[in-house]
Amino acid sequence: MKKNLALGIDIGGSGVKGAIVDVKKGDFLGERIRIPTPSPHTPKNMLEAIEKIVKSFNWTGPIGCGFPGVIRAQIIETAANVGGKNFVGINLAEEIGKMCGCETWVLNDADAAGIAEMRYGVGKGNRGVVMVFTIGTGIGSAMFSDGVLVPNMELGHLKMRDKSLGKNIDAEKICSDAIRKSRDLNWKQWANRFNKYLRYVHSLCWPNLIVIGGGAAAKSDKFLKYLDVDCDIAIAKLQNRAGIIGAAAEAIRAKFELAHRPFTIM
Repeated sequence: MKKNLALGIDIGGSGVKGAIVDVKKGDFLGERIRIPTPSPHTPKNMLEAIEKIVKSFNWTGPIGCGFPGVIRAQIIETAANVGGKNFVGINLAEEIGKMCGCETWVLNDADAAGIAEMRYGVGKGNRGVVMVFTIGTGIGSAMFSDGVLVPNMELGHLKMRDKSLGKNIDAEKICSDAIRKSRDLNWKQWANRFNKYLRYVHSLCWPNLIVIGGGAAAKSDKFLKYLDVDCDIAIAKLQNRAGIIGAAAEAIRAKFELAHRPFTIM
């Protein structure tokens, strides 16, 4: 097993995806496998889906896994879009490791995508504050200050006003790509909503660069011209591959750091 290879897994609201990644190159070694996100969203069903991907590659090396929620000390703290309380308190890395016998590292899915864009994509070499948004079933967000990740931002859950409902709701329930499809919004209508969200976030965090990724990034020609925010905006180079690549890269980094961490007495 080459030391620069890891299996990256990206858990999303509609699909669980995986690929072997060469983290030196920042790209897939071969084909990607996608399994529809199992329903109901239970840890048992999710672990079975992950196991199918691991076995499909006959994989025995390190695994990096992006999960849509807050991850602290490898413990899932929130899981708004995939199972909610079913996942809270679970050490997913430990469960995957027990299931397939592989060293595993779990992190927030948007953080994984952001890491990939900062290491291999349009964020590479950018200083100051860079924000990466993944637009799909929800809105994932990652923020970097001088290249250092601020983990678990989860800014898709900022509250915005929904005029039709007359109340404040999560931003991703107003301007995610899933909402665009379910409400049959044209690209300009959706972009106007998304632009309000970006301006809101900009007023809070003042980024130098905003990177837009996720499934919607492939259609940037449809909406980019409608966005007007007081900073640079770029489309993610890695698009929907970023989550897998970033998760794999973090698995290798975590494995190396743990192996070389000095012994200390607290």
